[in-house]
Amino acid sequence: MALPVRKNRVPPPPLCPLTLCMALLRGAWAPNVIWSLSGQPRRFGELRVDIPQISARVLSARLRELEAKGVVSRRVMPTSPPSVEYELTPLGHELVPALRAIVEVGRKLDVRGPHAGPHTVPGPGARSRRRAAAPARSHAD
Repeated sequence: MALPVRKNRVPPPPLCPLTLCMALLRGAWAPNVIWSLSGQPRRFGELRVDIPQISARVLSARLRELEAKGVVSRRVMPTSPPSVEYELTPLGHELVPALRAIVEVGRKLDVRGPHAGPHTVPGPGARSRRRAAAPARSHAD
């Protein structure tokens, strides 16, 4: 018989800083946007070139979100036609070492390859290989 779960008398902590930071970074393409802005300010079109897979809609949403969180600043340039430049704030620059560390771990994982350990996720062709190994069924079965 399982023991009953006792109620915790300690109130939960205020929002966890790790949870807040990870919520910011798990947004679609947010780490890529921060990474692209880590070198210098960039205009919207330049970011689209830096991250070719991102759609304009998602990039716009991510920039607005990062600006609202105080990670990115937006500056309207006094040109004709007006252009907008985005850059990391001091808070945004504090995220860059964390992203570099994540990139380094990613490189190590990539070097280890798909058969590195017991908890390895099967590659994309694993399911199709299993199906190919199974005998084919006919419609008469």
